[in-house]
Amino acid sequence: MTQVQPAHFTSAGGIGTRLSDILWRHPRLLIALLLLPPALWLGVIYLGSLFALLAQSFFSIDHFTGLVKYEFTLSTYAQLIRPSNFDIILRTVVMAFCVSLTSAVISFPIAYFAARYARGAWRAVFYLGIMMPLWSSYLVKIYAWKLILAKEGILTWALQKLHLEWVLDAFLALPVIGGNSLSVSTAGTFIVFVYVWLPFMILPIQAALERVPPSMLEASGDLGATPAQTFRHVLLPLALPGVVAGSIFTFSLTLGDYIIPQIIGTSRLFIGQAVYQHQGIAGNIPLAAAFAMVPIAIMGLYLWAAKRMGAFDAL
Repeated sequence: MTQVQPAHFTSAGGIGTRLSDILWRHPRLLIALLLLPPALWLGVIYLGSLFALLAQSFFSIDHFTGLVKYEFTLSTYAQLIRPSNFDIILRTVVMAFCVSLTSAVISFPIAYFAARYARGAWRAVFYLGIMMPLWSSYLVKIYAWKLILAKEGILTWALQKLHLEWVLDAFLALPVIGGNSLSVSTAGTFIVFVYVWLPFMILPIQAALERVPPSMLEASGDLGATPAQTFRHVLLPLALPGVVAGSIFTFSLTLGDYIIPQIIGTSRLFIGQAVYQHQGIAGNIPLAAAFAMVPIAIMGLYLWAAKRMGAFDAL
């Protein structure tokens, strides 16, 4: 005796089968359906907020009433080239460049050792040492450095024990980078920036160095090149995408950070602090938005140049 299947089961199975056939015949449709939810989130939440920020930067503030005038103008961007505001932009860009350059110099030998010589347990120790600082609280690390660099901190104490306090005093007496102590100086801000972002430079360089065949370095030596020549003409060009990839992180993170300069450093502002003050304290949202567009524009050009250098291959 033939058993009749329920109508709703047959119908559901038919719809599921037809839908499966359609997706099988049109794989691009399946990919589009899978990407639709994250694409909507990215478009509405992320890009939407950026476009709203961009729109705000073309408005201006009424200095008499303190209200935003919703009229298209470029006067807010013109304020960025005033000496006081342009000095903030220049100071931030120079700091980001110096942090990226110093991080690359420190990271290269560490990454080279990890890529060429670290094996087994040593490789695990390397990754643990690099990643462990990232597991601790961002604010805890900054306040710890504030205590280390303070006038009564461990660094000053160690120099006093070594009778080298005069070296620190001479360094703090230097203009621009000095101050009353390292915790309230530009040099202190620089030190903390390098420490916090260093892991983001080491890992891309190490990944790039692991792609360099050892035979190329051996061939360079067989052809009579000195270690310095091998580094300059073989190793560095091949590892350069990793350096650029790491600098994307260190440069962009320094450009937008406002917590480190707020806790450690002088009263001279960085872009992140300017955005915070104009948006929260002064209530000048258009100028805050214009300041916020500066790192976006700089990083857009930077990413374009990095892509041409093949940096994304090392990410």
